[in-house]
Amino acid sequence: MIVDSHCHLNYGSMTEDMDGVMQRASEAGVGTMLAINARLSEYEEVLAIAESFDNVWCTVGSHPHEAEKEPGITADQLIEKTRPAKVVGIGETGLDYFYEHAPRELQKANFRAHIAASRETGLPLIVHARDADEDTASLMKEEMDKGAYPAVIHCFTASRALAEACLEMGCYISISGIVTFNSAKDLQETVKIIPLNRLLIETDAPYLAPVPKRGKPNEPSYVKYTAEFLASHLDLDYEELARATTDNFFTLFSKAQRP
Repeated sequence: MIVDSHCHLNYGSMTEDMDGVMQRASEAGVGTMLAINARLSEYEEVLAIAESFDNVWCTVGSHPHEAEKEPGITADQLIEKTRPAKVVGIGETGLDYFYEHAPRELQKANFRAHIAASRETGLPLIVHARDADEDTASLMKEEMDKGAYPAVIHCFTASRALAEACLEMGCYISISGIVTFNSAKDLQETVKIIPLNRLLIETDAPYLAPVPKRGKPNEPSYVKYTAEFLASHLDLDYEELARATTDNFFTLFSKAQRP
């Protein structure tokens, strides 16, 4: 069994063929999926998907791109939405300075609210970090000093320095299909420093399909290609990688139940 620790099941063509998506995931050995909430306005639809399938869990959160459209988020707002049994994480949240879709200060304010909700509930924080390594590490460390919270840096493509800083804070790191790209040499080297007991895998579907599906709409079944690449790259048996990353998921997302 493997886990797709980060996918957006309410986006793309998956919404038109959800039963097919689930069937193909099962055939690929994907036993659990985490459906990520990227806009609070979409929380109910993400939750509905999770509640429709025994092996799908979900989160509550607002992506940094949405910080101007969904400003002033509070920890209490987020905490209230964690009550359903299927909600097992906070996010995705974080900082994205690549697109600058929202002012940085609004991104930071929302990020801090998500961290406070994670700290209060004990539910893991799902962090998006793009072209914002220094501020991400600094803000997370500052907040960690106020009180610990569990976290994963999802779809990691940042610097080795950010990986080291996050590992030092006790965070997990999740790797997407980007690691299979020929252009991802730096990431492929950084992956080697991640302890096996801190590693997760994901699709970020419907985005970033791995080789050999690159350029096509992504879906949870494709996480097996990332797992196969990582097992080979790290000189591990596929079963060992699958077992470790699955155990890591259920250790971090302890509210989720194994199938």
